[in-house]
Amino acid sequence: MKYRIKGGLLVIPGAGGTVQATKGDILIGNDRIEAVGDIGFQHHHAEDIAVIDAQGCAVIPGLINAHCHAGMSLLRSYADDMRLQPWLEEAIWPVEAVMTPDDIYWGTLLSGLEMLKGGVTTFADMYFAMEDVANATVEIGMKAVLSLGLIGIGPNAAEDLLATKAFFDTWHQGADDRIHVQLGPHAPYTCPPEYLREVVTLAKELGAGIHVHIAETEDEVDGVGQTYGRTPVEYLDDLGVFDTPPVLGAHCVYVTNQDQAILADRQVGVAHCPQSNQKLGAGIAPIPAMRALDIPVGLGTDGAASTGRLDLWAEMRAASYVQKVIDRDPEQLKAKEMLYMATRGGALALGLDDTGALVPGFRADLAIVDLSAAHLTPCHDPIALLAYAAGPSDVRDVMVDGEWVVRDCHLTTLDENKILRRCREQSKTLMQRVRGE
Repeated sequence: MKYRIKGGLLVIPGAGGTVQATKGDILIGNDRIEAVGDIGFQHHHAEDIAVIDAQGCAVIPGLINAHCHAGMSLLRSYADDMRLQPWLEEAIWPVEAVMTPDDIYWGTLLSGLEMLKGGVTTFADMYFAMEDVANATVEIGMKAVLSLGLIGIGPNAAEDLLATKAFFDTWHQGADDRIHVQLGPHAPYTCPPEYLREVVTLAKELGAGIHVHIAETEDEVDGVGQTYGRTPVEYLDDLGVFDTPPVLGAHCVYVTNQDQAILADRQVGVAHCPQSNQKLGAGIAPIPAMRALDIPVGLGTDGAASTGRLDLWAEMRAASYVQKVIDRDPEQLKAKEMLYMATRGGALALGLDDTGALVPGFRADLAIVDLSAAHLTPCHDPIALLAYAAGPSDVRDVMVDGEWVVRDCHLTTLDENKILRRCREQSKTLMQRVRGE
């Protein structure tokens, strides 16, 4: 079906990794954007085109969550105010040891519900039970770049490599190209050299990209340095991890100038997760320096267990505000840069060439944001208003591949209340398993 989205403020790519707003229309045909701006009189009254009124609204590319762990939404508020390693080792990993594929499936649906209603159309995920993650993603109507988390020091390291190959063969570019698959070595400190070499060999065999946590904490950098005499970036580069594009590095908080030069040379994408890094006391990545080197940078929420919410609007503000404080410079990470990172920047970091922008020929992934609320009034600068004042509750409609998945703030694909009820029940039974009941 064709749609004409009429009269909205369109957020489109600008110069230098930014966006700009312009009044106009969008013509959608099947899963693609056919025209933007003045679409021509012949389309204005065509009977086979459904007209969507966007007066008083902004129309933005679908937001892209460049790094999360969707199944972890069942662990929201479970373990807070802890350092990363104790948080993982004492709280999260013991729970994950008793999680079932059913837990992951419903947790992913819960995350999908939250993300879609907040304008997110695509997410990058690293977790386990990825068949269930893929099924949940397709059922709720989203797109994803999925990676089975590989722990090289774990008891199932070899089996997980075989599972990754099977998952890639089944799902890569599946569901009408809504699902892409990458390999997911967890991090330098959980994947020794011989295991990473196996991962790289398999990635090259499959033609797959790689998604890996890099330099998230000072403890990680110190540990990798003591063990291998390298920074995490140098360690991964020496083992060929960056030779299988696209490569996505999550966090990249503690990266030296030399590390950044390597990332730029290899065109490694970076998923900046400011709220998770702040909440865990990990630090803040040098995003302005990396963007100045043309490193593709997107925004991620990390999992709801660490961040609390899968809210890309809050991530935009967190990234911008903390950088302004660190540098004591209010001109760092401006609003137009934040909207770019949340859309086209995220797509480039994930290696998605035809996603993340309202331009002809791109996938029809977008959100319509109602600008009528008190906190969005008045509107002097729509880009600043969106980046600094808008939130998930302002998202009215969401389209993925030319299909409406949210209309008038309601999910169209699945029963929202059923997801919420089931996830409350699922969380209770999960905690009973943790307690051995």
